[in-house]
Amino acid sequence: MIPARYSASRFPGKLMQDLGGKTVILRTYEATVATQLFDDVIVVTDSDIIYKEIVNNGGKAMMSIKEHECGSDRIAEAVESLDVDIVVNVQGDEPFTDVESLGKLIDVFRSDAEKQIDLASLMVHITEEDEINNPNTVKVIVDNFNFALYFSRSPIPYPRDKTIDVKYFKHKGVYAFRKDAILDFYKLPMKPLEASEKIECIRYLEYGKRIKMVETDVQGVEIDTPEDLERAKKLWK
Repeated sequence: MIPARYSASRFPGKLMQDLGGKTVILRTYEATVATQLFDDVIVVTDSDIIYKEIVNNGGKAMMSIKEHECGSDRIAEAVESLDVDIVVNVQGDEPFTDVESLGKLIDVFRSDAEKQIDLASLMVHITEEDEINNPNTVKVIVDNFNFALYFSRSPIPYPRDKTIDVKYFKHKGVYAFRKDAILDFYKLPMKPLEASEKIECIRYLEYGKRIKMVETDVQGVEIDTPEDLERAKKLWK
């Protein structure tokens, strides 16, 4: 499922911007289909413009019935009546989504016979100070088994002792959920930490869900700002 809002707060209309001759949302949809990992790929949107863009180019799309504050809520509404076990959320502004990373997420559930993992997501090792300190870059810290401890827009861990060699990881907005987990998310109210950081996956942690993080070395570009779009255009070339 690819949640797609037209009126993004930081960059309105970003999903309909041109990226190498096609819109960002169409690039993301086609990249996801091209992985051949899924039984179905569907864009879920509140926008007639985005809906028509996908359908008119031979893709599958659904219109949201309700207003939603985040992509997980939008997906939960869409899958509630569908007969599925695992739902993968690919963000609409992730046109560089790749088959290897998505395959790793799906493998998490294949190896989880006891069904102890509620959802899985991707993280990328980052080293540039500007990116580590950028509030548009969500960071994640994990335990020894790569389960998420916390997500933040601030640098975590805070480098009070600069002699300690720690790694920083950027959270990529690609998730795989058990259907029950995303439906629980939909029904549970937002709590203060999520509201403060504006990071939806914090809600899972606040309610005791287990998030398995999977490291990938595919950086790509998440298109949150006009500057990101320019970087994406250069990378696309």
